[in-house]
Amino acid sequence: MELKSIKVEIPEGANVIIGQTHFIKTVEDLYEIIRTTVPEARFGVALCEASGPCLIRVEGNDEAMKKSAADNAIAIGAGHLFVIILKGAFPINVLNPIKDCQEVCNIFCATANPLQVIVAKTDQGKGVVGVIDGFSPLMVESEKDREERKTFLRKIGYKL
Repeated sequence: MELKSIKVEIPEGANVIIGQTHFIKTVEDLYEIIRTTVPEARFGVALCEASGPCLIRVEGNDEAMKKSAADNAIAIGAGHLFVIILKGAFPINVLNPIKDCQEVCNIFCATANPLQVIVAKTDQGKGVVGVIDGFSPLMVESEKDREERKTFLRKIGYKL
């Protein structure tokens, strides 16, 4: 077995959601979930088919986001993996409906941070072991940091 770290390329101003599914129709289901939950979002969805022709299935409403999702899916190359590149919305807006999709088995991450996917490769194929999302923490927040966090959440409208 070989372990490899794959850097995920996230377009400026976008977020990524990476997960695992078990069925080819998920690519269309994820399209419908995002489109109906946040209609103004621009996005691409890529799904790595794990049997049959083993194609990367792609849907979305923005060509650049679709290309980014497909390029990242190709780079990771794990079976039944899906990659969503999302702009104009945050993962928090669509994550619960995605988790409720009956074919979705696992969500590995939802982030805009620098991201690495740890992939194991065997003679059968590749699988995601885990992700490295952002950087390691440096210290516990101070009272000033706590106040800045609260102010930020209110500034972006996520808290009253």
